[in-house]
Amino acid sequence: MPLLFLAILAAVQGLTELLPISSSAHLILTWEVFGRLDHPVDLGVGQELVLDIASHVGTLFAICLYFWRDVLGMVAGSLRFAVGRRDPRAKLMGLVLLSAIPAGFVGILLEDVIAEHLRLVELIGWTQIVFAIVLLVADRVGMTIRKLQHLGVSDALLVGLAQALALIPGVSRAGITMTMGRFLGMERTEAARFSFLVAIPTIAGAGLLGAWELYKLGSAALGLDALITIGFSFLAGLFSLSFLMAWIRRQTFTVFVIYRVLLGGFLLWLVYSGTLATLHF
Repeated sequence: MPLLFLAILAAVQGLTELLPISSSAHLILTWEVFGRLDHPVDLGVGQELVLDIASHVGTLFAICLYFWRDVLGMVAGSLRFAVGRRDPRAKLMGLVLLSAIPAGFVGILLEDVIAEHLRLVELIGWTQIVFAIVLLVADRVGMTIRKLQHLGVSDALLVGLAQALALIPGVSRAGITMTMGRFLGMERTEAARFSFLVAIPTIAGAGLLGAWELYKLGSAALGLDALITIGFSFLAGLFSLSFLMAWIRRQTFTVFVIYRVLLGGFLLWLVYSGTLATLHF
């Protein structure tokens, strides 16, 4: 696959994965454009796996860099807790790990079902719209009085269940976890902060599983593709993170809601008008 197209896909993934707008819908449109070129881009199984793993690794690095104080704090707090010293940062680590369990369990249990039956463009169009409205409701009715230190086990489990729901394409992992955070009364920036911290073990776990599959392919030639994908996904992810956090410090999630409704409506028009080449991606 040409490196330019690889970089474009990685950038699209990195930009949209960390915003509450769903990366699936954007990848559909990107591939539709690629498919209509004079020389359509054909992504082999190995390269598809590389793109998926490396793009998530890139966004993982972006999250860890942006929230490096939280990440180092949780590690330090956990080490202090391990030697018998109480530290509130260890509690945050526990809540983050707890929130990652539901998505990991559901992902392993229903991986084949999701891949074979739910990766439908029509479904993504509808989930874009429905969960955009849910985000709008949560943002309007949710209080803004709770911070990370106010969260408990039940809160972490609810965010974890929301993250598991994001395995349905088009829901948006970032969007649904922030939505749950707002329903729980968290401030917008705090809801986003916890959403991304919870993403770290989830993305890392998925990346390790994917890396094992890549190892079994035994192709060293894909290494350069992986590095390029990681790099572009990292830069795009860091940009989208910086933009999102700066935006919600002063504004609501409404702009993302409007964007999702318009994009979902556009996807549904493409499907029902027969414009899209395929209903499954």
